[in-house]
Amino acid sequence: MSNKSIKPTESELEILAILWEKGPATVRDIHEVLERSKDAGYTTTLKLMQIMHEKGLVYRDTSAKTHVYRAAVSQQDTQQQLLSKMIDTVFNGSASQLVLQALGNRKASAAELDAIKAYLDQIEKKGNNK
Repeated sequence: MSNKSIKPTESELEILAILWEKGPATVRDIHEVLERSKDAGYTTTLKLMQIMHEKGLVYRDTSAKTHVYRAAVSQQDTQQQLLSKMIDTVFNGSASQLVLQALGNRKASAAELDAIKAYLDQIEKKGNNK
């Protein structure tokens, strides 16, 4: 699946996040996790997952009586595609504006800040090697 075609809705992203964390799961497994945080009907979860299968967002193993679903798109590819779209549409293509906004609105831990600094150092070194 190409990155351009990864367009999950908010509800589909919730299901994908569960599949990325848990691995292959049944509709019941997914529904039980969703029920903890919101009022979700089983048939709604089932229908959503059927739609996700049609869209190519999940694979469905029908070899057993209970169908098992797994993510057909990677978490990294999905995050990258959605982030690129957000940078283009919300931040006029400016990744630095996104980063400044994110760091201004959320308290980053010392470990997160260290990782960000290390990443910036790495980018800077690559730029100096050109």
